[in-house]
Amino acid sequence: MGEEVARQDFTRDDRTRYRTKVRRCLDVFERMLSDARFEFERPMTGLEIELNLVDERGEPAMRNAEALEAIADPDFVTELGQWNLEINVAPRRLADGGVSGFEESVRDSLNAAESKAAKVGAHMVTVGILPTLRAEHLEIDALSVNPRYALLNEQVLAARGEDLQISIDGVERLQLTADSIVPEAACTSTQLHLQVSPEQFPAYWNAAQVVAGVQVAIGANSPFLAGKELWRETRIALFQQATDTRGDELKAQGVRPRVWFGERWITSIFDLFEENVRYFPALLPICDEEDPVRVFERGDTPALAELRLHNGTIYRWNRPVYDVVRDKPHLRVENRVLPAGPTVVDTLANAAFYFGLVRALVDQDRPLWTQMSFSAAEENFFAGARHGMEAQVYWPGLGTVPVVELVLRRLLPMAHEGLVRWGVQAEERDRLLGVIEQRCLTGVNGATWQARTFHDLYDHSGLDRAEALRAMLRTYRTLMHSNEPVHCW
Repeated sequence: MGEEVARQDFTRDDRTRYRTKVRRCLDVFERMLSDARFEFERPMTGLEIELNLVDERGEPAMRNAEALEAIADPDFVTELGQWNLEINVAPRRLADGGVSGFEESVRDSLNAAESKAAKVGAHMVTVGILPTLRAEHLEIDALSVNPRYALLNEQVLAARGEDLQISIDGVERLQLTADSIVPEAACTSTQLHLQVSPEQFPAYWNAAQVVAGVQVAIGANSPFLAGKELWRETRIALFQQATDTRGDELKAQGVRPRVWFGERWITSIFDLFEENVRYFPALLPICDEEDPVRVFERGDTPALAELRLHNGTIYRWNRPVYDVVRDKPHLRVENRVLPAGPTVVDTLANAAFYFGLVRALVDQDRPLWTQMSFSAAEENFFAGARHGMEAQVYWPGLGTVPVVELVLRRLLPMAHEGLVRWGVQAEERDRLLGVIEQRCLTGVNGATWQARTFHDLYDHSGLDRAEALRAMLRTYRTLMHSNEPVHCW
């Protein structure tokens, strides 16, 4: 989302040209899939983590521009809100110590960035939603200065034609009206990337959809928004509503949301890109000069800029990615369901569980997604987001079961086997999947720790709600830097 844009005004002709160009890109993409011109022999994995900035009290620090200048590291980039940053971790293979390499790289980068950002009064927090965010922080003046964000905000609100309505029923109830997409910035995520071949892509995407509900339940870390305790992973509901271009009438007509779980199992990555073009109008109709047909027919690799830009404005929880590195195209599944944090070791434990589990599912003789409806996977996803560790989910052959029981008895052994097939060393497997195991045995993830600590302060110490949340967050930030997994806090 952080790339610069070249213009801010669009005409009807611009939109017509863009639609034509996107369809031209889609045609070329289909031809590329048939010609098998993709790199996948040495599959890489990637990691992105979105961060929050706070001041000493635990209040949001609207200083990402100053923090970036102080950090001076190209791996750190701006995000939607002025209290947001993102770190992009260099991709690597999982084998031969790759998982530990991720952990070491992230910890070193975050520690160095924290010490530099602290000099401008900003401290980093990895959490799904900053619990001290209040309604007054979610105004248009909190938007980051990158012109793409202002343009995206204008286009979403223009497509919708009215203010955004945020309504979330959880432990408590929240209703907000927003005249910008800034509430989306409250959602800070971890994104996991997995490079796959065109032939493998549908199996890995389907597998990622199957496990999404379990992932979000076990990894939940977003129980508070605007002072209210809502879902265990409130970020899921908030993100969908904060970027919704549909008014009530379009919802009633069944128009798809731009933040989307999907509606069917796929047989090709082309299914997803074709759905993008068929169902969603352009938000940013910016045309590149490249003619993808000419580039492809002369034997070079087209950027497919319009297709990629369009894909970037449709926020699937498991998103298809087409990218080009050193003139070689590749495909990735981008898993977007997880929140940030609580610690780096928790983040890497979540990643190891995901990478191992999807590999095990893909390698099964009978695909699991052929044994369950797509709607069951979607219901699992929202149950996991709403209830976290206490969620009940459906699993073929077992029926509806507690998610922690499913993980302990069935999924952790599968994740271990999947990591073996990726070439992950036994010490790494045991340590990181042991974090997931202990999380399930103790019933403690980031969301349950936040809620429990808040209630200890608010219910028994006489602090008001805002100060109890600030005190909880200050403790969270201290423990976060210990890199002890959250079940040990």
